[in-house]
Amino acid sequence: MLLSADLWVSALLRRVSQAGSFAYIARRGDKSYGSVLVKVLNLRTRDLYVLREAQKGEETVWMRPVETLNEADLDAWIARQAKYDPDIWVVEIEDSEGRHFLTETVEV
Repeated sequence: MLLSADLWVSALLRRVSQAGSFAYIARRGDKSYGSVLVKVLNLRTRDLYVLREAQKGEETVWMRPVETLNEADLDAWIARQAKYDPDIWVVEIEDSEGRHFLTETVEV
């Protein structure tokens, strides 16, 4: 992520809003250096995306660290991460189609 965390999160919130969906900041991290987790909810699915750091010569991609339909499992994973990294941001997106609105590459 080349932008500061707060600017990147603001851009994501704007993309979601412009598409007619709803997003909010569930956890505010460090303004400049916090990493960002994106939690996506719809009636059928629950997904969590975390940015995987690129190795030399690789592209930075978003990945799903937990595969579950249970929102409590996602929240537990986020809580564990917050213990290790208190600077993380968590953005929750509620979208009827389950879109994540990430412009970077996402692993499937």
